[in-house]
Parts: sequence; structure tokens; C-alpha cells
Amino acid sequence: MRPTLAFLIGALLIPLVALGQGDGGGIDVVDVSGPLDNLALQFIADSIEQAADRGQELVLIQLNSRAVISDEDLYYSVQDLVGTPPLPVAVWVGPAPASAFGGAGELAYVVGQSAMSPGSEIGRLDPDVLGQDDRNDVVLEAEQSGLELQPTLRQYLQDLDGRTFQTISGETIVETIRPFGDGVTLKEVTFRKPGLVTRFFRLGASPEATFFFLVVGLAIAIFEFYALGPGVAAVVAAPSLMIGGWGLVNLPTRLWALALVLGGFVALTAAHQRGRRVVLTVIGAGLIQAGGTYLIDGAGQIDPRWWLIGLSVAFVLFFFLVALPIVQRARLSTDTIGRESLVGELGVAKADFDPDGYVEVRGAMWRATAHREAGIRKGDDIVVGGVDGLYLEVDRSMTKRET
Repeated sequence: MRPTLAFLIGALLIPLVALGQGDGGGIDVVDVSGPLDNLALQFIADSIEQAADRGQELVLIQLNSRAVISDEDLYYSVQDLVGTPPLPVAVWVGPAPASAFGGAGELAYVVGQSAMSPGSEIGRLDPDVLGQDDRNDVVLEAEQSGLELQPTLRQYLQDLDGRTFQTISGETIVETIRPFGDGVTLKEVTFRKPGLVTRFFRLGASPEATFFFLVVGLAIAIFEFYALGPGVAAVVAAPSLMIGGWGLVNLPTRLWALALVLGGFVALTAAHQRGRRVVLTVIGAGLIQAGGTYLIDGAGQIDPRWWLIGLSVAFVLFFFLVALPIVQRARLSTDTIGRESLVGELGVAKADFDPDGYVEVRGAMWRATAHREAGIRKGDDIVVGGVDGLYLEVDRSMTKRET
């Protein structure tokens, strides 16, 4: 039984391994988009080396990247690899509208055969790696780039047939088409993209995404503190903060802008705690918007777009003004008690009032507000005088509760 089972498993695995390795002599298209970080550059380098080991005819790098945010040593080693590769390597910036800024644009010029789709852009070549001091804001349309114009990937691969490439072994003529019936067709094309883990972390490779995951993680962490038991919201907050933190580490972050974002959350939390204070809410939203807009020093390549930052700020405001009060109200009330019926009831303060706090009435916890001069402290007896939105209006009671 065991030999038969082993034979069946082997029969299933061998074709899968062969499919992953390829027969050799085909074309690998390495598809990378978004800022080129360490993970993306390492993926490019590994794909070229693996294609050479499998005897592939050509590697074509499909680029759409506004910046390089990797270690400088890794970037320049990849630049050297594509400049003198072990097998023919070409670059195509597309499909339109695509961009190749900074070090990504440099890769297109270093490779012997490069093309762009009409409607794409290249330029802002300095800095090569984000974080360097050099700045170059010149942006060229595809027609001005000096590179070949190729509207589609398939057409470019066909046109590369018969061209001469410079490799580490010398000049090599590539064959990208093969006979097929009475005509010709492209050789086998394999599209290669980074794995799921790499793509997960690269979600935070752009400034807008980094900011979004950062504010979502912070908002949900606050949500858990006010509304849920430990560990529930953390399941969502942890990966969001992980992606946002990964972006902050890899992108050139302005610490003063990050401080503005955190200060904005402090202001919004204080506004919620005190009962929707308009001034604090406006200040908090303004701090988060300003901090997000200037959070990343993008050198003109990947500067955060203010309107995308604004969408994330709108989410934060919705969370503080709508979602959090609703959930907190559900937690601090019961279905069997109407708030209006609590007027005149006696209770006990569960926190010092300044001027808001918490009270226990009829065995349930409620948010409450009182006049600043009431001087209510934790443990004082209170009486409910009215209802104001989500808050009970209370005052110090002269009558002791029955216990």
C-alpha cells in the first residue's frame, strides 16, 4: 500500500515541479510594480539568476515604479546585474500610464534593450535611491525618452526576435518566436510575480498606503481600548500597524510629521472623551492631514498625494464621530433600560468628572457629564437630571442610595 501511495504522490508532484521549472528556452516576464524596495529588487535578481539556470532565452522586466526605496548596495548590485546579465535582459515600462522614476528609470537606461509604452513617463532620475540629497525633477514622456516605443508587451517580445544582447558571456542573439503551423508564434512566456508574503509587506511600499494602514491600526487600537475586550480588535490592528510600520521604516519618514499624526489622534481621543468637542476635533483632523501630507520625503518621486491622505482622514473622522460612539453606547447600556427612564434615578460615580466620566445606574455603566463646579469624584453618589445625546446629565446627590 505504501509503495503505491508513494508512486501516486510522485506522479502528481513531478509534473508540478516540471511546470515550475519550465523546459528552458522560453521567456520569463518579471512583473514588478510600485516602489522598488529590498524585496522587489531581490525578486528581480533571483528571477534573472533562476532564468539563467533554467536555460531561458530572455528575461523581460516589466516596470511601473516611481522610486527605489532599498538599500543602496542592493540597488547598485541589481543595476550591475541587469547591465551585464548572465542571459539577455530587456525592460519594458508599461502598460500605459506607467512610470519609471529615480533608480527605476536608471535601470531602463542601463539595460541594452529597453522600451516604453506611449503615454508612460520616465525621469526624476536623481536620487537613484530615495533618501539621497540629489534632486532632479525632469520628467520625459515616452516619445522624448530616447527609448523605443512599444504599445504592448506581446508586440515588443515579437520585435526582440533576432536582436543582439550583451551578456557576461559576450554577445547573444535571441530568438523569441518559433514556427507554428504555417506561421510563427511566441515562445512560451512565463509571468513571474513576487510571492504572497512579499506582496503582503509591499502593501505599505507607497506613502498613501503606509499612512492608511498606520491610521487604521491606531484607530482600531483605540476602538479596542474603548469598546471591546482585549485581543478582539488586536487581530485586525496588529497586521495594519505591521504594514504601516514597515512602510515607515523603509520610506524616508519625517519624524516631526509622524508626531503631528500621533498628536492628531490624541486630540481626537480627547474630543471623544469630553463629548465631541468641535475645536479639538478640528485640530485633530488638521494635525493628521498635515502630518500625512508631509509624512514621507518623496523627492518629487513618491510624494504623498494630499487628496488620498484626505480619504484616510475622512475614515478616521467617521470612526471617531460615528462608529466609536455607537459601539461604546452598545457596550455601556442594556436593552432592558430606556435612558429617559433613568431621570431621577440615583447612582454612583465610577470616575472623577472633568467634566465627563462614568456612572453606574441600575447596575449598568453609562457615560455621563456634569457641571465643572459639581466637583464629582469617584465613589460619590449622583442623581440623573437629564439625557444629552449619548450622555446622562448628572449632579451630586444629597440623598444616599439604598445598598
